[in-house]
Amino acid sequence: MYQMDFNTKQHVHFIGIGGISMSALAEILLSRGFTVSGSDSKESDLTKRLISLGANIVYEQTAKNITPDINVVVYTAAIKDTNPELRAAKDLAIPTLTRAELLGEIMKNYKHAIGVSGTHGKTTTTSMISQIMLEKEKELDPTILVGGIFHPINGNARIGNSDLFITEACEYTNSFLSFFPTIAVILNVREDHMDFFKDIDDIRNSFRQYAELVPSDGYIVINNSIPDNDYITGHCKGTVVTFGLDNKACDYSAANITYNEFGCASYDLIIKGDKSIHISLKVPGEHNVLNSLAAVATCVCAGFDIETIGAGLAKYSGADRRFQFKGKVNGFNIIDDYAHHPDEIEATLTAARNYPHNNLWCVFQPHTFTRTKAFMKEFAKALSLADKVILADIYPARETDDLGISSETLLNELKALGCEAYYFHSFEEIEKFILEKCINDDMLITMGAGDVVLIGEELISK
Repeated sequence: MYQMDFNTKQHVHFIGIGGISMSALAEILLSRGFTVSGSDSKESDLTKRLISLGANIVYEQTAKNITPDINVVVYTAAIKDTNPELRAAKDLAIPTLTRAELLGEIMKNYKHAIGVSGTHGKTTTTSMISQIMLEKEKELDPTILVGGIFHPINGNARIGNSDLFITEACEYTNSFLSFFPTIAVILNVREDHMDFFKDIDDIRNSFRQYAELVPSDGYIVINNSIPDNDYITGHCKGTVVTFGLDNKACDYSAANITYNEFGCASYDLIIKGDKSIHISLKVPGEHNVLNSLAAVATCVCAGFDIETIGAGLAKYSGADRRFQFKGKVNGFNIIDDYAHHPDEIEATLTAARNYPHNNLWCVFQPHTFTRTKAFMKEFAKALSLADKVILADIYPARETDDLGISSETLLNELKALGCEAYYFHSFEEIEKFILEKCINDDMLITMGAGDVVLIGEELISK
């Protein structure tokens, strides 16, 4: 694999530079004096920002974009071998790196590199840790990469000048095995991305390899409720730190948990059996109690004092597309959430039921055909927690429809459970139905990892 020399200012070209992660990496390189170019399918706020920082971006992918002065070409897992820019780079013998490999090369430059992994909860937990870091922003000056828009840093990246770095670490295509974490956070290990992994054992083995990347002076922060978590951490060189809701078994846990009228928790922090500070959260649900415990444990391992940790968590109000209030239309509230795995859907809808509302509506856009097929019954069970469900067509992402399933299949599963459910092919039909059926004090959640957020935004704009 090509190894980056950060002491020489090279020219790096990004295929798909406008992606949430790729744009952040491009910004880091720009801050270090690199020449950055890239291509994408369309202009966006992220590409506009990069251009303002000095990047050269074009909105088409052709072989002519790859010139001999480019030192390395970076691409994502979504880029196929037939991509004209990738083929041109190989024809010119220009070194290539995947997005994950470049991120790993960047992590080598930091003494304290935190990688937040897990089947779900990565963006929220990374944002919580980032909020804590920002309590001493000038003193710590961290570099932050978040897989969503995090308003305290006005985007998805903050470029610092210290030895402190935090990023999400995704298991898909084993990308996080290219990383170099000194603190590896493992929130949960569940079945997902079954278009790549063989089974749950294959996924568990991937997380085990990730934990083994941590050096002897580092830490593995892991959810104690992960089944047989010793398998994942048993061969690690670093120190294992556990978090969870079992006060006796976990290093970091919560006691006396209470919820306010909006489902946001307060609890007594327990550290190795001893009561510490009282923590109050501004984000709902038990799943966010666990995310906050992971953030606490991580920050203690990184040397933060407990008062700074508590103050940071008290300010955290969420990242974009994580139970995000979008607005009110015709007397009903619109919330948007990124949940696209059955566990995430269950957690979000359970939390939503604590909010004041009349009927709880969920507009769900399944994400990828393979995930929808693999978890069909689990999706139906989780979605049935809503009073009424509206299904959009499956968002294909990187896939093509060759599995013979559609949202209608999921509709039938929901109806078999006795759930009131509807399916429409277009967003326009969904929007019209919502305006006809949603009434005062209903809550409408647009949910999924695709572009379903546009439904709520369109309703609000009318």
